[in-house]
Amino acid sequence: QVQLVESGGGSVQAGGSLRLSCAASGSIFSLNAMGWFRQAPGKQRELVAHITSGGTTNYVSSVKGRFTISRDDAKKTVYLQMNSLKPEDTAVYYCNADIVTISHPYEQNYWGQGTQVTVSS
Repeated sequence: QVQLVESGGGSVQAGGSLRLSCAASGSIFSLNAMGWFRQAPGKQRELVAHITSGGTTNYVSSVKGRFTISRDDAKKTVYLQMNSLKPEDTAVYYCNADIVTISHPYEQNYWGQGTQVTVSS
């Protein structure tokens, strides 16, 4: 059984910073691509940032230059550093990962439970 547990969400004023963490646990054979999605009320879930197992990153245009995704494979953790936050960044942020487990030889996609980020003006 694999779990993704997010932490680091909260409330901050516009211009502030937050750092999200997502730790993977369980019978993991390999941790492949990982990413952060977000979903604001009344909107579709969108990909915010993505990082491959090789460290290649990709961002939605609205966060480029403000957010940084990184990973620590030894800790099985992916991070999202969010700077210069704006009210429009308010959403529930979800961690996502492609994982191969010891018991299942094929890559499967997993989601975390989500963490709320609220940015006030």
